[in-house]
Amino acid sequence: MRVRVFQHVPFEGLGALEPAFRKRGCEIAAPRFFANDPLPTPADVDFLVALGGPMSVNDEAAWPWLAAEKEFIRRHVAMGKPFLGICLGAQLLASALGARVYPQREKEIGWFPIEGVPARDPVVFRFPATAEVFHWHGETFELPAGAVQLARSRACENQAFQIGAAIGLQFHLETTPATARALVEHARADLAPGPFVQTEAEILADAPDRYAALHRLQEDLLAHLLSAPALRLP
Repeated sequence: MRVRVFQHVPFEGLGALEPAFRKRGCEIAAPRFFANDPLPTPADVDFLVALGGPMSVNDEAAWPWLAAEKEFIRRHVAMGKPFLGICLGAQLLASALGARVYPQREKEIGWFPIEGVPARDPVVFRFPATAEVFHWHGETFELPAGAVQLARSRACENQAFQIGAAIGLQFHLETTPATARALVEHARADLAPGPFVQTEAEILADAPDRYAALHRLQEDLLAHLLSAPALRLP
């Protein structure tokens, strides 16, 4: 399977997703928008991942590649191919499908729980009733038409959604101790005190069990996306 990863800044990479794809024998390539890498040919992409980044999906004037990326995502999802959007990537998915993306009332940064939203549809991923995950986001989105909400939190109503074979996550299941440190080092200015903003020490606390649980949930999500039937958008 040919996996293509849209990377927006050098310090937000695949993290734990890379070994998860490698063990499945996937071919991985990562076009880097910050280095002006070209978009791939749509026919050469089986599974698309859009990673996080500090920019807003609404900043097309400052980041002109955002418009081309959103159009690529829209076409990929319309073909029924698997897509995983993480943080900015989820917001790009929402925007590409016509939903509004806007600033949250409160930033959500650090380890906070999400609540799974029950769904009857068998092709929709089911999150646990509650799970502690890693967040670093200050914007949120409305759900695109036809999307199914998968998770919420106290700080953010729309934490995850699925539409067809595409899933958008506000949070980071791919986080490792190294990627958490990289975010802190490059985005320390975001850590202004707030009800849903942890301190640097809290974010970087040594907690192997926390990461292990996060990556088990990521494994379940990937297995779902890789086994789900192709679903074209209406």
